[in-house]
Amino acid sequence: MHVVQRGANRAPVFVEAADFSFYRQCLAFSARKHCVAVHAYALMTNHVHLLVTPNGPAGVARMMQSIGRVYVPYFNAAHSHSGTLWEGRYRATIVDADTYLLTCMRYIELNPVRAGMVPAPGDYPWSSFAANALGKLDDALTPHPLYRLLADSPGERRAIWRQIIGTSVAESEIAAIRDATQHAWALGGASFCAQAECFGRRTQRMPPSRRRAGQLPSGGSDPT
Repeated sequence: MHVVQRGANRAPVFVEAADFSFYRQCLAFSARKHCVAVHAYALMTNHVHLLVTPNGPAGVARMMQSIGRVYVPYFNAAHSHSGTLWEGRYRATIVDADTYLLTCMRYIELNPVRAGMVPAPGDYPWSSFAANALGKLDDALTPHPLYRLLADSPGERRAIWRQIIGTSVAESEIAAIRDATQHAWALGGASFCAQAECFGRRTQRMPPSRRRAGQLPSGGSDPT
């Protein structure tokens, strides 16, 4: 699943280095506690991106709730903040690993570059790039099996990943990832989407006539 959570009114949810560091600790602890494997992340100034695989249908929801219960009081106390920190519920989409796993990883780890914050992903300290591409220890991460299949040795995998992430994500893929995450649609190939629709997951935009009738797109409920 690709998960995005934004600050209320796009306000910052990280102000100083200690905030990023503490959130990453919360992420590592909560992911282990609720059996969620985190494959990639980017902690941006006013939002977070996570690429995860839960071990059960409620894993992601419980993980995000657990993070919020600890991080929000910390942030409020550290920065004399009151009121809502997050923009409501997180948004998420299920991801077809065979077609979009590595693309989503690239999308997430290149996010600081696309935002103009740094010239290269290695210059940003608050993403999974340092672990996946450079070998820095990160107890928040669990490598996905498809990432492990890039090469037999960790060094070779990291070298291949640096080559892969050196190519920017196509605009069409960026649009697909953003659209699916925004609306909680399934993101993947035809077969994956057909399976998702069998379980009630919408995979494309609702026809305008139905939207005018007041029907919400599937995914407005719990995306996990």
